[in-house]
Amino acid sequence: MALAFPFGIDSRGRSREVYDDVHIRDMIEQVLFTVPGERVNRPDFGCGLLQLAFAPNNDALAAAVQMTVQGSLQQWLGELIEVEAVQVESLDARLSVTVQYIVRRDRERQLARFSRGLA
Repeated sequence: MALAFPFGIDSRGRSREVYDDVHIRDMIEQVLFTVPGERVNRPDFGCGLLQLAFAPNNDALAAAVQMTVQGSLQQWLGELIEVEAVQVESLDARLSVTVQYIVRRDRERQLARFSRGLA
């Protein structure tokens, strides 16, 4: 069990906890949507995905975003997961990211989808 993200209080008045698989998914979300420089004690944490959302949409940018996301996930979570595939789509004012990964602890394959409004 690990602390939930975002932090919250459960019905017993204690810190809310989640199972390890949910915690790993939460950590992936933090890496994806944290802008480098946003965290005081870890200024290089994150991947800058949201900064790239307003760049012109073309194949070169899509490839660069996928490589950036995959590299950041490997850097920050490489001891926990093995990233197999990343797909990033920007439609209107929404950014969608799909990450396929294997949890190293039990070799279980997972698929996680994340979405953020840009407006």
